[in-house]
Amino acid sequence: MSAARIEHVNITVSDPERTSRLLESLFGWEVRWSGLAQNGGRTIHVGSGDHYVALYNGGSVAGGFGKGRPLNHIGIEVDDLEETEARVLAAGLRTFSHGNYEPGRRFYFFDLDEIEYEIVCYAAETDRRSDS
Repeated sequence: MSAARIEHVNITVSDPERTSRLLESLFGWEVRWSGLAQNGGRTIHVGSGDHYVALYNGGSVAGGFGKGRPLNHIGIEVDDLEETEARVLAAGLRTFSHGNYEPGRRFYFFDLDEIEYEIVCYAAETDRRSDS
């Protein structure tokens, strides 16, 4: 069987432009595409050449899920956890649940739409600093 990977995640946000600017500033991502979406909506694809997050707003969303259901969080892997956390804090967001356990170190934050992100770093053991 060939390897599979997540190519994109599509989430509904209140302001796609605002969320796109946030993700660009936190992770160095770029807008890959933006335009009109189905049901009179608007979508922005922001990410890298290999993956992206589709930020959708408009029309009705099937499923009738409440906030946070079924999505728990979006996991983002970074090379430098401290640098990324500094950018999250500079954006006025609060970080929480710092952890240092296999297979890596991590922290979490909520964006302005209360979407939770897990930021994880899988640096070599000798490069890790304790969050304690």
